[in-house]
Amino acid sequence: MAKYLLLKHYRGAPAPPNDVPPEQWAPGEWDAHVKYMADFAAKLERNGEFVAEQALIADGMWVRADGPGRPAVTDGPFAETKDLIAGFMIIDVDSHERALELAAELSAAPGAGGEPINEWLELRPVMSEPPTILD
Repeated sequence: MAKYLLLKHYRGAPAPPNDVPPEQWAPGEWDAHVKYMADFAAKLERNGEFVAEQALIADGMWVRADGPGRPAVTDGPFAETKDLIAGFMIIDVDSHERALELAAELSAAPGAGGEPINEWLELRPVMSEPPTILD
């Protein structure tokens, strides 16, 4: 089994075919979108392929150590994950092909008009162990 991270983006990826912002969806369309994702996660749980998922709110900041007791905090000028990443799901699957299949299925969550968004998802393998460094 191999773990993969699926990242849902607010922006930064190519525009999907059904590129209507959620705040412009008709009443009930957001609920249908969330239900699709919940049903998708439940199916993965039954299959033993689900690890975790979480939607993210837009609030966030960069933080790093800047000396004793002084964390540096900034809201830019970096690409802000609060603007980019809407949520994530971690899956544990038998093959890369299965990860691609599931990412495509999640991409088809309904949006405006009840039509699939067909949004771009970022699919990244999760490192299972540190790489071997040869001197």
